Amino acid sequence: MKRGKVYLIGAGPGDPGLITLKGIECIRKADVVVYDYLANSKLLEYAKKDAELIYAGKKGGDHIYSQSQINSIIIKKAKEGKVLARLKGGDPFLFGRGGEEAEELAASGICFEIVPGVTSAISVPAYAGIPLTHRDFTSNVAFITGHEDPTKDESSIAWDKISTGIGTLVFLMGVKNLPQIVKNLIENGRDPKTPVAIIRWGTLGKQDTLTGTLETIAELARGKNLTPPAVTVVGEVVRLRDKLNWFETKPLFGRKIIVTRARSQASEFSDLLREYGAEPIEFPTIDVRPPGSFDALDEAIDNLERYDWLILTSVNGVRFFFERLKVRGRDIRDLKGIRICAIGPRTAEEIDRTGIR
Repeated sequence: MKRGKVYLIGAGPGDPGLITLKGIECIRKADVVVYDYLANSKLLEYAKKDAELIYAGKKGGDHIYSQSQINSIIIKKAKEGKVLARLKGGDPFLFGRGGEEAEELAASGICFEIVPGVTSAISVPAYAGIPLTHRDFTSNVAFITGHEDPTKDESSIAWDKISTGIGTLVFLMGVKNLPQIVKNLIENGRDPKTPVAIIRWGTLGKQDTLTGTLETIAELARGKNLTPPAVTVVGEVVRLRDKLNWFETKPLFGRKIIVTRARSQASEFSDLLREYGAEPIEFPTIDVRPPGSFDALDEAIDNLERYDWLILTSVNGVRFFFERLKVRGRDIRDLKGIRICAIGPRTAEEIDRTGIR
């Protein structure tokens, strides 16, 4: 029996372009993909057509599966001899419970690999124009969970040390506990005037950044009814945002744009929209399929010498025509003497790819 294997993959912070090449490679060869709420669904397009897709998202207190159930699903599929891609938002080993899942796999004797990801703790502030370290401000940074294990009796966060000993503090999953976080920092010596930024949906076109100070941020967040997911940055480096805000100033930032192209052709345009800061929503309203009968086209191809012009109106038309030309045992040499008209530059580019100039 084929031996199963599990890849614990960091899916990155949200922008589908920020997953690693190794991560894509592992998704492509997986028989099963188990993915989280914060793993961009666009990444599922790399999966095999027959791959089993299992959503195991956790959104606030709403869990489809408990952590133990997720572990059981992963182990069961691996024991069936399947290759499994476990997609986790950010990096699996930074507040992603990847360590717990890896422990379960090790205890069950299942082969696994860790594929590190781009953590939101660093990338999200970067997309908000906030460097976590800077020679003029600080040379140290700490990453802290804003949502500790609720079953613990005491906090494991050394508030007295991080409040005054660390220049930049990055809190993940801390929106709901923001008032208590702010209170703890101020009570342990942090200057109430310290700049703070909260970045929601970082690295995506719907990114939203709220800035304030330790003494004002909780009230500002309450006024905007901020909800997860968000990354909170505390420190003087937040002041650099006004100079370095590169992402939220893109021309289409904040716009949601529906892409109605056929699914097979939507990605290129969606990528272009993301480049300009938009959030593309792929909603195919076109499905390109071969005709029920090729009789009319076959007759034309078999009698090409009768025609003076070949008019191609779309990229799909070019592809279907030349595929059928090959099926009928002919090639571009049989188009000698026929003038070719392309409707639109993209159609012309597709014709160029066939070797015709």
